[in-house]
Formats: sequence, C-alpha cells, structure tokens
Amino acid sequence: MGTTYTISDLAKEFDLTTRAMRFYEDMGLLRPDRAGPGGRSRVYSPRDRTRLKLTLRAKRLGLSLTEAKEIIDLYDSPRDTGNQLRKFLEVLGQHRKQLEAQMTDLQANLDEIREHEKEALAHLHRLDPEAKNK
Repeated sequence: MGTTYTISDLAKEFDLTTRAMRFYEDMGLLRPDRAGPGGRSRVYSPRDRTRLKLTLRAKRLGLSLTEAKEIIDLYDSPRDTGNQLRKFLEVLGQHRKQLEAQMTDLQANLDEIREHEKEALAHLHRLDPEAKNK
C-alpha cells in the first residue's frame, strides 16, 4: 500500500492537535481510511498529508477552510488545470484586496495614534518642562 501515517504522526509533524486533525476530516479536507477494531484507527495516505500541508498553507495566507477546501479539491480533481488556476487566482485576488484594505485601515490607525502621542507629549512638556530632562 506504500507509506501511510497515523493521526499522531501527522499531528506531530505539523504541530497540530489530533482534535484539529479530526476537525479537518469533518470539513472534508482529509479522508483517511479506517483500520483496526471497528475501524477506529485512522490511516492517512501521502495524498492526505499533501492536502493537510496545502490546508495549513492556505490558512497562513488567511483563507477560510471552506476556500482552502474548494481550491484543494480543484487541484485534486482530474479536471482542466486552467480552470483550477483561474479559480485560485480569483480567490487570491479577492483575499489580497481584503488584506490591502485592512492594511490601509491599520496605517490610518497608526498615524492617528502617532498624532495623539505627539500631542500628549507636547502637553506633558507644557505641564512639566522638567520632564524633558528626565
């Protein structure tokens, strides 16, 4: 059957809890085979390992698990790669715009904080001219 992994193997490799692994399975991101008494043990394939790696990469990019699953499923299917890449670019483009908007907001907040700091410092120096030397 080739290389297989237990839930503990992958959890340890990717620094995840087994609970997180089961959650990814519930989301349909992982599809381990079952083994042992009553099929209670999960057996992960190299394909599951790759899907997990891609899931974590998508999470780091800030994509939702639903978006991650959609993209990973596209890559995993034998369909036209051009469509898959277009979909991936569309999702990444939307996400980039969202992050850029957040960055603009953060920059505005930082500018405002710097302005308040400047005003507070100037006010403090007027109240206590000795504070400059302390």
